[in-house]
Amino acid sequence: MHDIRLAVLDMAGTTVADDGLVEQAFEQAAAGQGVAAGGAEHERMLAHVRATMGESKITVFRHLFGDEDRAQAANRAFETAYHDLVDDGRCRALPGAAETVAELRGAGIKVALTTGFSRVTQDRILAALGWQDLADLTLCPADAGRGRPHPDMVLTALLRTGTDAVQQVAVVGDTGYDMLTGRHAGAGVVAGVLTGAHREDRLLAGGATHLLPSIAGLPALLLARGER
Repeated sequence: MHDIRLAVLDMAGTTVADDGLVEQAFEQAAAGQGVAAGGAEHERMLAHVRATMGESKITVFRHLFGDEDRAQAANRAFETAYHDLVDDGRCRALPGAAETVAELRGAGIKVALTTGFSRVTQDRILAALGWQDLADLTLCPADAGRGRPHPDMVLTALLRTGTDAVQQVAVVGDTGYDMLTGRHAGAGVVAGVLTGAHREDRLLAGGATHLLPSIAGLPALLLARGER
């Protein structure tokens, strides 16, 4: 087993409960572009949103709407709707998430929190949870170059934390895109959690090396199995 020195953890669905917020925000963004709920076009788009959970949101909207102006408008509407949900108290940490980060950092493992959201949305979530200083580092796609499934955020976290090798990195998430990101980055551990968007088959197809019921099981995986 590898000596893990850095854990790169996804947010929504992994450390933060989604509770359908992404889909609700998408509904408003789509409506603003004239896509009515219940229609065939709406259902096609919603299926794509579900399949690409974890990917950079602006990339998703570019795929859905094609035209850059429409994609940007939809993304702005999505962010506004999501922010309203967060401000309404709809954002909550998953059980054991903050404790997991604290335990890993206490054992000498650095922690980065990553997201497919924009920086302003990520900061909104961190502030709502009081997590501004929880991790060593927080990253969004714009901080690294490209979002998932590209390895950019994982490799940026490795560089910024001074981690020596990709084999010393654990990547943890709830989607197939998270798993692909870990694989593309060469991470020593790629762990899927079952608290979010995708089930076991999608996580394994993405390249998960481990499956966990929730983020609360991560310290046992990384610490009790001799990885330190």
